[in-house]
Amino acid sequence: MAKLTVNDLDVRGKRVFVRVDYNVPMEEKDGQMVINDATRIKETLPTLDLLINKGAKIILAAHLGRPKGQREPSMSLRPVAAKLADMINRPVAFVDDCIGEKVENTVGALKEGDVLLLENVRYYNEEEANDAAFAEKLAKVADIYVNDAFGAAHRAHASTEGVARIVAKRGGKCAAGLLMERELKFLGDELETPASPFVVILGGAKVSDKIKVIDRLLEKADTILIGGAMAYTFKLANGFKTGKSLVEADKTDVALAAIAKAAKRGVKFLLPTDNIVATPQETGKLNKKGKPVFEFVNPRVLAEANIPDAEEGFDIGPATAATYAEVIRSAKTILWNGPMGMFEDKRFAEGTNVVARAVVEATQKNGAKSIIGGGDSVKALNVAGLGDKVTFMSTGGGASLEFLEGSALPGVAALSDK
Repeated sequence: MAKLTVNDLDVRGKRVFVRVDYNVPMEEKDGQMVINDATRIKETLPTLDLLINKGAKIILAAHLGRPKGQREPSMSLRPVAAKLADMINRPVAFVDDCIGEKVENTVGALKEGDVLLLENVRYYNEEEANDAAFAEKLAKVADIYVNDAFGAAHRAHASTEGVARIVAKRGGKCAAGLLMERELKFLGDELETPASPFVVILGGAKVSDKIKVIDRLLEKADTILIGGAMAYTFKLANGFKTGKSLVEADKTDVALAAIAKAAKRGVKFLLPTDNIVATPQETGKLNKKGKPVFEFVNPRVLAEANIPDAEEGFDIGPATAATYAEVIRSAKTILWNGPMGMFEDKRFAEGTNVVARAVVEATQKNGAKSIIGGGDSVKALNVAGLGDKVTFMSTGGGASLEFLEGSALPGVAALSDK
């Protein structure tokens, strides 16, 4: 069912409560919290520009990190307000709370086109509990509700679902922002009847994270390419040795069922034929979580099927990367979710980079539609400087996966139908 969007609304003079995803990466520098990557802020600018030009009084709500109901200063959205003001070339008011009299007074003083950012909604435990009384307090300043936070739409929280329900009950409109609309279009409509050949590239750590997606996409895909640590669970399921590689030994039956379903449906299901392996060695240090830190020595290409006991797989090998690239270049529709290896380490990044370049080539030269399903795949493309050369990059990690699985997202379900 198509959802109402901001384009369908008359917002002039109205108080528009906009849920955005400003959960941006930050680090401390000289005693100040500094934003490392403003992509999530940038992605909301088309919606904000539209609302500003239409004369809305804009109230932005977001979360940052996991403060667990505490006022954690390092997770304040104040630096985000300053960054947003720079990006839209106009003042952005900030209130150090998200409910209460101070918020109501500031909203009351807003003029048409003004923008206000509220403090981190997760400073209250009631946010994640979707507490009805808390949602009422958030909704007190809202005539209209807009959700532009696809990355948080899979959570039934007060600001993503509760407020929408209250606004709708009062007869107010609840609409998707322009970013949300694009996410639903590309991850939903475009993949409903994809142009063939439809190639799905799946990586990441765990088969268990992706099995529902694999199962659903086997209904539509022509070829599925498997990489990342999840490939070693498939290797183990096929009776090969995986050394010290990350595997889910209790998920081999699930892996075999996926291979069998692919064979039954005539879907090509390709697994790595070679790998980049290295030997993990303990450093004697512990990370922030108290776990041992390893360094990985003697990285090499392993063409054999069995990984030696002392070694661990970290990337697809060059032969696999070349095979995958050839398949990708012939595609008309591409969905990519999950890197091919531990791309954060340059020694194990080439598999992911080869796939990224092939996706870009298919898009730019052959007119393929390339849809990147959020998370580390987006990060890998951005690191390679190729992020602007694909058709669409999702801003949702877990939300993208749940949507691709066919799950209803509470934050989407709560919006008004057209």
